[in-house]
Amino acid sequence: MVINYLSENDPREQQSPDQYFMRQALIEAQKAGECDEVPVGAVIVCQGRIIARGHNLTETLTDVTAHAEMQAITAAAQFLGGKYLIDCTLYVTVEPCIMCAGALGWSQISRIVYGAADEKRGFTRFAPAALHPKTEVVFGVLEEECSQLVKDFFKKKRN
Repeated sequence: MVINYLSENDPREQQSPDQYFMRQALIEAQKAGECDEVPVGAVIVCQGRIIARGHNLTETLTDVTAHAEMQAITAAAQFLGGKYLIDCTLYVTVEPCIMCAGALGWSQISRIVYGAADEKRGFTRFAPAALHPKTEVVFGVLEEECSQLVKDFFKKKRN
């Protein structure tokens, strides 16, 4: 089933649900960037509704585990009242790292959609089997926007 959502850029443009929810994850990533965190954002969707949001908080919380995905996983589990995220989809702007992929595997999340690949630390390079065997992975959704946000952040840091 395809649901049409209006784009923020062009009200006539039709978006897929994956694009719509990735734009919501991009909003979370922008929040992270505004706090001088690496701009990664995540949302978890269940039955077409956002049940959890998260963005990187590693600097704010001085906690290396405070990745966007981990924040969203915790919030979703609290919302659902259980540790399993079956029938849920994670939308995240950058490919999850090994740690996050392991947590997502334990959560048994049904689907992961990410924007930009992370060639240096992404799970597909180092631990492609970390996810639950039934988890579907979709990548490249709004890839350019997701990638550019991170590139701009690090470019600004270097200047």
